[in-house]
Amino acid sequence: MSSDPEHDHESLETADRAPLRVTLVQQPASLEPAENRAALATHTPDDVDLVVFPEAWARDFGEAGSDVAPFAETREGAFAAEVARVATEHRTTVVAGMFERSDDPQRPFNTLVAHGPDGAPLAGYRKVHLYDSFGYRESDRLRAGPVEPTVISVGGWQVGLMTCYDLRFPELSRLLVQAGAEVLVVPAAWVAGERKVTHWTTLARARAIENTCFVVAVGQPAPRYTGHSTVVDPLGDVLVEAGPEPAVLRAELDPEILLTARRTNPSLANRRL
Repeated sequence: MSSDPEHDHESLETADRAPLRVTLVQQPASLEPAENRAALATHTPDDVDLVVFPEAWARDFGEAGSDVAPFAETREGAFAAEVARVATEHRTTVVAGMFERSDDPQRPFNTLVAHGPDGAPLAGYRKVHLYDSFGYRESDRLRAGPVEPTVISVGGWQVGLMTCYDLRFPELSRLLVQAGAEVLVVPAAWVAGERKVTHWTTLARARAIENTCFVVAVGQPAPRYTGHSTVVDPLGDVLVEAGPEPAVLRAELDPEILLTARRTNPSLANRRL
């Protein structure tokens, strides 16, 4: 995909597509993988284009410092197969987080899998920025993925994938937008704590405003995590936002809002770096 800002802007001017209908699943992941696989179908509706589950949906992280390697699978394993089956059954695209085996048996990848309406795999995004912050050391038990933008096509929209802590790094979101992303999808397990809700909501809005794109940020709920899943439009307006408790949200992303935002605030075309 082109990283030329003028080319990207012009392609948007000729875009003609329907709104993107999204569902955000703010539900807690279990420590039992079979329960999480079963919940994929429970929370996936028939009448949307994109369903986003949180980070670590295949199996929750567990207590701080827990070993997640025993729960790692391949992208052809039971969890990804169920994502593909559910996506096919409901004729939608499903994005969900899992732990993926790497060549280091003690440190799997933190991966998002995405399967389209025909069940075919669209992408496997391996989290780039590991959560070595706020007293945590995710890199002790997980391996970072390569620094390369992952963008998938959903209903004629270009959707970039990020995971949780990635939200704090504007460089990755800009790489995704340079690669054509008009929507940033951010599954997360944003750990609760002082200021954490404020950071989450502020950063989601900042990524939307600075990139004139939609942000779909989906977290696991309280008490361990912050919840507050949200959709922010390219002008920084919040379309929907949950509270801390379990919820399922819906939103429609209007292509006219995207075009209006990029014409009103042509920061992508004006940037010099």
